Amino acid sequence: MKHLIIALLFFLGVSIGNALAGEIKEIELKDGSVIYGEIVSFSGGVFTLRSKGLGTVKIEESEIRAIRSGAREGGKQDQIQQIQQRMMSDKEVVEMILSLQNDLDVQRILQDPEIMKAVNSGDINALLSNPKFMKLLENPTIQDIRRKVTE
Repeated sequence: MKHLIIALLFFLGVSIGNALAGEIKEIELKDGSVIYGEIVSFSGGVFTLRSKGLGTVKIEESEIRAIRSGAREGGKQDQIQQIQQRMMSDKEVVEMILSLQNDLDVQRILQDPEIMKAVNSGDINALLSNPKFMKLLENPTIQDIRRKVTE
């Protein structure tokens, strides 16, 4: 149970931290080209990016070879810890997090060895470039938690 809550907090901290950060990513496409921009959203297998040079663009997940972070890892970890503390101090958010333990999509993610390896090692970039993890962020309860924490 404790491991589940820790993993969920990490997932949510990463997703909310990424949403708040507006961090510029390096997106390498399968054709070898590279786009620098902020990931605005991911829905239906399509990433929406905001790029200084290109404006807002949509890119199919299948066209992306890699997504790399441009930020220092330590700064991101600190931000995630602050968000996790904020979540744990809000009783309503804690109840929402606990409700996720019965969600089948969350349970599948927690059983995915690649994702759990990234969680256990704190590899934020691996999580953010994992389509299964990004799809999980569309979960309505996770979206509600994101809205509550970022109000």
